Amino acid sequence: ELGGAQQNTLWTVRHLDRRSFEPYLITNDQGLLVQQAKAIEGLGLYLLPELVREIDPRRDLAALRKITSILKELKGRGGPMIVHTHSSKAGILGRWAGWLAGAEGIIHSIHGFGFNDYQPWPVRRFFIALEKATARITHRFIAVSEANIKKGVRLGLFPPEKAVLIRSGIEVARFASIKVDPRRKRRELGLREDLPLVTMIACLKPQKAPLDFIRVAQGVLKEVEASFVLVGDGLLRPKVLEAARRAGIDGSFHLLGWRWDVEEILAATDVFVLTSLWEGLPRVIPQAMAAGVPVVATAVDGTPEAVRHGVNGFLVRPRAPEEAARYVTSLLKDPEKARKMGQEGRKTAWEFDVGDMVKRQESLYADLLERHHLSASDTKSSGRHAWPKPT
Repeated sequence: ELGGAQQNTLWTVRHLDRRSFEPYLITNDQGLLVQQAKAIEGLGLYLLPELVREIDPRRDLAALRKITSILKELKGRGGPMIVHTHSSKAGILGRWAGWLAGAEGIIHSIHGFGFNDYQPWPVRRFFIALEKATARITHRFIAVSEANIKKGVRLGLFPPEKAVLIRSGIEVARFASIKVDPRRKRRELGLREDLPLVTMIACLKPQKAPLDFIRVAQGVLKEVEASFVLVGDGLLRPKVLEAARRAGIDGSFHLLGWRWDVEEILAATDVFVLTSLWEGLPRVIPQAMAAGVPVVATAVDGTPEAVRHGVNGFLVRPRAPEEAARYVTSLLKDPEKARKMGQEGRKTAWEFDVGDMVKRQESLYADLLERHHLSASDTKSSGRHAWPKPT
């Protein structure tokens, strides 16, 4: 999927300072971003078919063994090694592999937790226990939202001093400066050019509650004529299409699949919607903000840290599509209010600039190595030992 964790991982390994770091990426061999990873200059890439999203004890054990073997081989080349993991299951396997391989630094980025309030309690309890055990071998946590840090501390996963806030970055300038004729873009997408456009960008999985977006569209269309597009794909695709058909809105609703022109779509959008049940802090929200689009989103986890209710958008309860529909309708009926809210969002979008994300990660890596009496760069001038570039 074209998720924020995946895209930001690629951005990091592409832009890490090669004078100080030697990046390697271990990931699954399938997906929309594999070809991009293969094209990154100076990146050591390992593609493992065993590393899958679903829980599969046999394949998970095989993945753990293979990742550990790779890391031990890299460690044997000399120099310190930092293991930085993303996503829930890969984060568990990767951190234990790093520990088994003797990595000097183990870091995990939290893009939302692998457990949530919608899971059966025994399942949620198991995942929390697994995260607690793995947290003991984790030197630092990077969180994309303050909400995730507070939740981790409250659950006893880590003390506050072990976590740092680094926003999930976007190319703010690219989204803020894109020049698109909205009417022409709508025609290109097969939409009526004279109707306002409401957009949601998300993977079609339970976390994002895409069926609620159908209900939002159904509610809005009772009051205002508009087009609705959902950019993304996933396991709920058949249910989304069936829900749109049953709601009688399939003429106004368009499922576009994954797209590489989201900045152009956002530039042609009047209101952005996100119906997630839980999150870290989704990148699509600051992307919409940078594009000057007001946001109507569920008030979950880190989302209220970006969307200020009544200022640059509106926040609603999860599983409350009728409430979201009312706010979307109000913005479509009052384009001037929508424009002003979009301008307010654009003012604060720079907090999420991707350049700052990489710089802060590099600083964290260097700090972690210093704490292990190592250095991430040539330190001869300071009288300390100059180690090889960390992996």
